[in-house]
Amino acid sequence: EKIRADAERRRTEILAEAYRDSEVIRGEGDAVAAETYAIAFNRNSEFYSFWRSLTAYKDVFTSGGDMMVLEPDSEFFQFMNQKKAN
Repeated sequence: EKIRADAERRRTEILAEAYRDSEVIRGEGDAVAAETYAIAFNRNSEFYSFWRSLTAYKDVFTSGGDMMVLEPDSEFFQFMNQKKAN
């Protein structure tokens, strides 16, 4: 019984440490991503806005079961509604 209790305690400790480590790594990755986004925005805010819109379009239109009710001239569709450049 003591062996099982010790093993369960150690298992809990290992899982807690792994979760903590994964959250630290995730936080570091999020910080790098935020810095990268900030640099991209500062270099070309119009392109960055376009890219973020494409990401939003992909997320919305590939999600499957969700429904959105928007006006065709909604800001969400700002890049889809632009006239083609000559």
